[in-house]
This record gives sequence, structure tokens and C-alpha cells, in this order.
Amino acid sequence: MGANQYREIFRKNNIKTTKQREVVLDILMNATVPLTAEEIYVKQMEGESNISLSTIYRVLDVFVSKCLVQKSNISDNKAVFEVIGMGHKHHLICLICGKIIALDHCPMGEYEKALEEETQFEITSHKLAFFGYCPICKQKNERTPKT
Repeated sequence: MGANQYREIFRKNNIKTTKQREVVLDILMNATVPLTAEEIYVKQMEGESNISLSTIYRVLDVFVSKCLVQKSNISDNKAVFEVIGMGHKHHLICLICGKIIALDHCPMGEYEKALEEETQFEITSHKLAFFGYCPICKQKNERTPKT
């Protein structure tokens, strides 16, 4: 997406357009997994930007308050951010290293329909995360002697 498309998103969400907001939104729009503010900071430093971490937090707060970005807490109380409306995703989250892997499909479709029929509850969205150990951390843990 280009700067004009981001400006249109900001206009529709009643958000003032700034270069910093465009950079943060661009990083989030191109991410395949939710990102922490620190990861966004590192990614923007790899580019041509030099936005302070505190500014990134302020930008993210604005995006969350305007329902443009969703904030979620994962292991170790780390907050991660992802754009709302980019198609819902489910994730595998490593409890040791914090690695996040996005699932390519939603395993909840049939179950969601059954829940709606059973409860007469209209489900509008859902969120699912699986917690465990990535292959690297699992292998390291298996090599560590148990005490």
C-alpha cells in the first residue's frame, strides 16, 4: 500500500496523518505476525526512519483507541499489535523464546457454527492462540538434564 492509501485509512478513522504514523502502519500492514513495539522500532530503524520508541508507543495507542490496531498480551506480558480487518489469524506462541508463528487457516469454522446453533449466540469474531515450545526450544529443553 502507498502513502495515499494510508492517508485514506487515517481520514476514515479520524486520525491525523503524520510520517511516523505512516511508517508504523506500513510495518504492521506488511507483518505476517503480530509485532511488539520494540520489533516495530527495530524494523523502522532498518529503513530510513528514526522514530523514538516512545513515539511508536504513542502512535500505537492512537491506533488502538481508534480501533485500527488490536493489542494483545502474550507470554511474559508482552503486548503485540496487529492491524484489525486484515483477516483473522491464529498463532502458535513459544513459551521460551516468544516466537510467534501464524497459522495459514482457521481451525474454528465448524466449531463456531456449532456454538452459534447450540447457544443462539451470534459470534462476530474469535481469537485463538496455542502456547507451547517451538522446535528449537523443545530440542534445547530435551538436552538439558532434569534436576
